[in-house]
Amino acid sequence: MTSEELAAWLRTESAAENSETVPDDSGPEKGRHVLHILQKRRTDLTDDDIKLMYRVVDTVTEQRREDLEPTAGQSHWRHRLMNIGHDPLKPPKT
Repeated sequence: MTSEELAAWLRTESAAENSETVPDDSGPEKGRHVLHILQKRRTDLTDDDIKLMYRVVDTVTEQRREDLEPTAGQSHWRHRLMNIGHDPLKPPKT
């Protein structure tokens, strides 16, 4: 996901009738950190940023096997991955 897509998703996911979340504080902390990283230039990345992105890649790899595609009723799985910046329904970049 692009930083714009992730930002929109985190705002949407946090929106509710009784929600008073400030848009910049939308979504889980890990998702907000990933968003912050995606908005940086590569030269501005810290060691902590790089470590987190390795953990994100490990999480995505663990939860999404090569043969695993979401099916009806599995939106929670897709949403969990989208919270950290990966949409399993988007075709991979070639």
